[in-house]
Amino acid sequence: MDPVIESSAYFEHDADIGVVGRGATLEEAFESAAAGMFAIMTELPAVRRSRTVRLEFEEADTELALVRWLNLLLARAREQGMVFAEFRLERDGAVWRGSATGESWRRELARGTEVKGATLTMLRVEQCGDEWQARCVVDV
Repeated sequence: MDPVIESSAYFEHDADIGVVGRGATLEEAFESAAAGMFAIMTELPAVRRSRTVRLEFEEADTELALVRWLNLLLARAREQGMVFAEFRLERDGAVWRGSATGESWRRELARGTEVKGATLTMLRVEQCGDEWQARCVVDV
């Protein structure tokens, strides 16, 4: 199984879903949270890695950066009719540059629950020992 998928988790929350990304770095935790969010929508191992989309945004606050990252990924996926399964992110101060790799939606891909957006609810980004955790609730 993909290590990024293995390092993401979920937590209970009323009508929405809480996503937790974990990683050795802050950026890896964000990548893992993105994988967890897209895993709500489809089976990530079935997604072909045929197209890469580049992303860039500016945000000094790491918690708000998580929400911006996730919502930017959702917006690009909708704009281009795609589903993403692989994520990369780098940070240079307040500037974040990343990429998402996946494919256009196709009939054979199982459709899970649509994620409408990442929210500020239960938003937390923190280092816990040697691991970073990035969590928020996504609206489904």
